[in-house]
Amino acid sequence: MGSVLELLRPEIEKTIKALDSKNFEPDPIAGPHFSKITSVMSSVYKWHGYILERAILETLKLCPHFEVRREPAFQVPSAVEHIVDGSIAEPTKLIGTDYPYSDGPRTLQVDAVVFNKNTGTVGAYEVKRGAGLHDAGKRRSMLKDALCIQVLLKHYAKQRGYDPKNAFSHFIFFYGKCSIPKPFAITGAELDQHFSWPVYESVDEVNKYFQSRLFSILAGAG
Repeated sequence: MGSVLELLRPEIEKTIKALDSKNFEPDPIAGPHFSKITSVMSSVYKWHGYILERAILETLKLCPHFEVRREPAFQVPSAVEHIVDGSIAEPTKLIGTDYPYSDGPRTLQVDAVVFNKNTGTVGAYEVKRGAGLHDAGKRRSMLKDALCIQVLLKHYAKQRGYDPKNAFSHFIFFYGKCSIPKPFAITGAELDQHFSWPVYESVDEVNKYFQSRLFSILAGAG
């Protein structure tokens, strides 16, 4: 599974270089050493989130019976917003609902859409670090997004030439802090079982490399 790390290594190095060269104003009480650490760490979570997304996406692409794509603009029609708003207190009731996919006033980024040719299942995945829980407003917003995708996903897949038997929308909370309920949430530790394909080890290898490179610039800070 080292191929995913090799693929992402140049991007990780570019990220580390950007973090290391980030301009910062030393705090009078913290001094240059700790001020740089604070400056780097204020940006690192966003960068790591993107690397995590790529690592999961590229690992899934290695499976010969998966067809994998990223969808930067998943359309959400207004009618679906109303359907979801009326059912958000009992979200599992929307599993199996199939609404026609069409343009809408709002779009969502889907980090990975995976069609399993062996099972006929299509899944949509938004990747989060999952190192901490979000506030109540964000949690409701994330659940609503997952449900909007759930309702539209089967028809979305049909429009792209697939013949899905089932469709499921999920958020992946890699480090295990799930801000929305199951079955819409998956942790990193559950990825291998969920996909019946080795995902965790490959992604963890990328994470460990990114961490080691991050620690190297923090050790030399100031």
